[in-house]
Amino acid sequence: MNTFQIPVGPLHVALEEPMYFRIDVDGERVAAVEITAGHVHRGIEQLTARRNFWQNIVLTERVCSLCSNSHPQTYCMAVEHIAGIAVPARAHALRVVADEIKRIASHLFNVAILAHIVGFDSLFMHVMETREIMQDVKETIFGNRMDVAANTIGGVKYELSDERRRWLLGELDRLEPVVVDEITPLYATDRSILTRTRGVGVIGRDACLELGLVGPVARGSGVDYDVRRIAPYAIYADLDFDVITQTGGDVWSRAMVRLGEIRQSIRILRQCLAALPEGPGCLAGWPTIPAGEAIAKTEAPRGEVVYYLKTDGSERPERLKWRVPSYMNWEALGVMMKDARISDIPLIVNSIDPCISCTER
Repeated sequence: MNTFQIPVGPLHVALEEPMYFRIDVDGERVAAVEITAGHVHRGIEQLTARRNFWQNIVLTERVCSLCSNSHPQTYCMAVEHIAGIAVPARAHALRVVADEIKRIASHLFNVAILAHIVGFDSLFMHVMETREIMQDVKETIFGNRMDVAANTIGGVKYELSDERRRWLLGELDRLEPVVVDEITPLYATDRSILTRTRGVGVIGRDACLELGLVGPVARGSGVDYDVRRIAPYAIYADLDFDVITQTGGDVWSRAMVRLGEIRQSIRILRQCLAALPEGPGCLAGWPTIPAGEAIAKTEAPRGEVVYYLKTDGSERPERLKWRVPSYMNWEALGVMMKDARISDIPLIVNSIDPCISCTER
């Protein structure tokens, strides 16, 4: 009998978070995939209605670790829109600095895990060692290696002195040649990487558009969509950077998009640090938040994050809801895994960089 079912998850050695797939297999090939979600119930959206606007800055940062800066930033943008708050120019620039530091660290983590799944553990350790540069940057500038606590309503909660700015530029000088001259060429040419990732987990551009995919997953299939370019926020409209795309639509293409975006993030950081506006990093005082509704969106490392906020004039949100990239990207696995080998399932899952904690909020 060549046809049978394999349960993968909700706890599995190759998957980082609890997720469950029921996979129909024909020999060594995947015939169909059924994804069952709902194993993590954190109730964060309900908790936001019990906390005031400033307490929710802390709470939203804990929605997701690798995209932790994007959530409070998008939330603060929604609050600021309702309250009519004009964020200082320096704060906008400092928000971009925090955003791109987190993006670099997130992308390096994902491509490192790819190498680990392939079995190229020396490359895995090399990428993770390189990522430590950005982890040290986060700890030095923000005081924390994961949740950086950079954002607040009306601006940011950290500052960059001239000395610290020069130090950060020096760290970028350390990071860039390793990414450009060592890591990226390995992913682009190494036979063990190419054999396991080229032509694996393929999804076409039309399928991406139909499923509403976002982030590196969509850009790996040629979808030129990036919130920083399509609907600029902070100071992204004034920055010079490229939206990285690939056309292969496979695991390799999505990894190469992330590596390309790391280089663009370094480029963005250099521009911000070279022309950091003078002035305050945050408005003084606690503004009153009137009744109203707002939608805000940003480009998180995994793709577009959308926040909806409704207020009633009290100190707590009446309703706060968010949509994360993994919510749409999960559906792509049904297409990507079709006819894939069983051994490629962890690679394909990792290639969408899924986050259960922010999807099942």
